[in-house]
Amino acid sequence: MASATRDESPEEGVEFIHEDDGKITARDLETGVASFGETKTEALRMLAEALELHEGGGEPVTDEDLEAWGLDDVEPGTKELPEFMR
Repeated sequence: MASATRDESPEEGVEFIHEDDGKITARDLETGVASFGETKTEALRMLAEALELHEGGGEPVTDEDLEAWGLDDVEPGTKELPEFMR
């Protein structure tokens, strides 16, 4: 006797959230990864980049990157965020 099973795949698509500050957050429903922008187009572009990084793409962060971002002297557990992250 044959049987069929229904593949219960996670939700697919993108949810847009209009933030109080005017920015738009785009969240991938399947992964939960989110990013934001000033417009839906920008939010989607930033989400695509975040998803690529989430999936292991992109370039690794180097010591030079950390220095340029002011993160080269941040110790683990430091509570104060660098200026650009505030």
